[in-house]
Amino acid sequence: MTVLLVTGTSTGVGKTVITAALAAAALAGGRSVAVCKPAQTGVGDDCLDEADIDVVQRLSGVPGVELARYPEPLAPDVAARRSGRPMLELAAVVDAVLALDETHDLVVVEGAGGVAVRLGAGGFTALDIAGAVGASVLVVAGAELGTLNHSALTVAAVRASGVTCSGLVVGSWPTEPSLAARVNLDELPLVTGVELISSMPAGAAALDEKEFGALACTMFGEFTESLLG
Repeated sequence: MTVLLVTGTSTGVGKTVITAALAAAALAGGRSVAVCKPAQTGVGDDCLDEADIDVVQRLSGVPGVELARYPEPLAPDVAARRSGRPMLELAAVVDAVLALDETHDLVVVEGAGGVAVRLGAGGFTALDIAGAVGASVLVVAGAELGTLNHSALTVAAVRASGVTCSGLVVGSWPTEPSLAARVNLDELPLVTGVELISSMPAGAAALDEKEFGALACTMFGEFTESLLG
């Protein structure tokens, strides 16, 4: 069984769509897949907003497990304090992920924001989760100016924690990429020392499940098979 944690160089870089694509590719390859979103922020309890696990299920057909939800769009520990709701506990996340790992070939865990974002009690982060469950990390990066610095710092933090970085993915590749974006495709592997696996076309979240599944297989079919062995 394999656990992969999807993190980002920042918020809004496309982690959820990449999580969905990984799940869809593994599912198409005949593998059993589970998705876990430990902490969701910026979504209320009235089901009027689409949570990340809803996006994943809509695109991939794989249902997700959400452990904590806070209405304000803030870092999870801050959102928890402001809402008066219980903070997420690392032990609860680890138990949930390991339980899914026992019954699935692949468990994809989607973090919140970047690797230093505090997710709950004691200030634990996505890297603490990865270390506790033996997960490798996939980093989702932006395409435009600034991403080289953000990506290098993120990969360095992953390595410093003793966790394996499985690669980089550009979360949203623009339809009309700038000079910086085009150059960054070559520079990202050089400054980080890890492989740039693929780039997700902007607007992919608007595809239907069949179209998205085909795209996901093209982008991540070989990667997921290699990951799962």
